[in-house]
Amino acid sequence: MKSTVTALATAAMAACLATPASAQNVGGRYQVVGTNFNGSPYSGTAEITMAGNNCRIAWVTGATTSRGVCMRKARAFTAAYVLTGQVGVVIYEIKSDGSLDGQWALADQNGVGTERLIPMR
Repeated sequence: MKSTVTALATAAMAACLATPASAQNVGGRYQVVGTNFNGSPYSGTAEITMAGNNCRIAWVTGATTSRGVCMRKARAFTAAYVLTGQVGVVIYEIKSDGSLDGQWALADQNGVGTERLIPMR
């Protein structure tokens, strides 16, 4: 699992740096509803900021802030980020209502969390 998560995070970051992203229509503020590896819930907000063909994403969940780079391809939206000093990756499916349903992982951690981003209108 450790090497898989590290490989996924590395690939996501490399893709964000090397390939123009198509992140149109996902910029904005979102309500975050998720579960940690142990199933405990968390919530907060996220903001996706467009920067040309690339984007940045920032989450605030409780007292924790995390930032990353992101990109879109068709109905997939991926972000690589750093959370409390650990590299992570999240893969979302873009739903027809504009929400993003995803799974996330952290390097050197067992398990997968879930996360839903709901557009704030």
